[in-house]
Amino acid sequence: MKKSILVVAGEVSGDLHAAGAIRALKDRAPDTACWGIGGDHLKAEGVELLQHTDRMGVMGIVEVLKQYRFFKGVMKQVLAEVDTRKPEKALLVDYPGFNLRLAAELKKRGVKVFYYISPKVWAWNKKRIPKMAQAIDRLMVIFPFEVELFKATDLTVDFVGNPLVEQIDDFLATEPLELPWQSGRRVALLPGSRKQEILRILPTILSAAKRLETAFPDVSFMIASPNARIENLVNEQMALSREKPARLEVIRGNARELMRQAEAAIVTSGTATLETALIGTPHILVYKTSAFTYWFARSVVKISHIGLVNIIAQKTVCPELIQLDAAPETLAAETAKLMADTPERAAMLAGYAEVRRLLGTKKAAENVAAILGGE
Repeated sequence: MKKSILVVAGEVSGDLHAAGAIRALKDRAPDTACWGIGGDHLKAEGVELLQHTDRMGVMGIVEVLKQYRFFKGVMKQVLAEVDTRKPEKALLVDYPGFNLRLAAELKKRGVKVFYYISPKVWAWNKKRIPKMAQAIDRLMVIFPFEVELFKATDLTVDFVGNPLVEQIDDFLATEPLELPWQSGRRVALLPGSRKQEILRILPTILSAAKRLETAFPDVSFMIASPNARIENLVNEQMALSREKPARLEVIRGNARELMRQAEAAIVTSGTATLETALIGTPHILVYKTSAFTYWFARSVVKISHIGLVNIIAQKTVCPELIQLDAAPETLAAETAKLMADTPERAAMLAGYAEVRRLLGTKKAAENVAAILGGE
């Protein structure tokens, strides 16, 4: 009888990291049957999907509440499948709002819970740590400083390395692809992978790009979208936008290639900021959310930065333009500082090198597969 493993990755980045771990696991145990929630990367690895990340990728308190019935239905669906298929293990990847609740339910059913990419309890709520220790059997973290947070519990915690380091190094070893840039000077625009990010942030990014075009008449811009649904949404917003640059293209996929070929980037807060840093392209971080979500986050977040690059470095490597600070004029001015041989550009690249050193060279996917397959 095939071993059955539940895999749950509710967002685009988690789907990518989970896929690497499942690929490495199947190299060890080809007959393993994997099913659950994920995206195109997990599907490509033969994982049977109950739900796709297209529907699951929602961020923000107000936005999640609007989708409460949907998420409740998905939880019910997953647990019904667990009761039928009786997996012996579950690999839950990031996505804490859903996965921590699921972990507690799985524990009741005797399913061994492996959690890959820890919830950011160091930022949001350290009170979650004891509850995590009760619901999770083994936690695999991707930042070295996270191990210390769980020392007071009985939870086994492993720093497995950061998956992006190996993925980016493999990518940088490939031959560049031809992209439809319209001029020699190039700026990458990465407005996010969630619907509400596109709606709230893309208009500001387009307005900033228009201002950059005035300062640099020979510049062109390109937007990377993760899938067809987001690409269509981007095109809709571009059609509605009153301010946008003349030389602008949208591509589906190839975000890393876009980052590699650009001389600077404007990036929505998230995993893409760390990817951009590891690739070596100077960037400005931008983020906007609902007024209530922002107010709530400000009241509970216990760290001075929201960007992964700055959190790892424990200092400001990349400017963070959040909420009202993310005005088009400011965003354009900060990006312009990176489009020449400036002290700001040099300092950022030095900061990137330090971040790479701190993350080390462990191969995360292989380490996750070894842990998951060895217990």
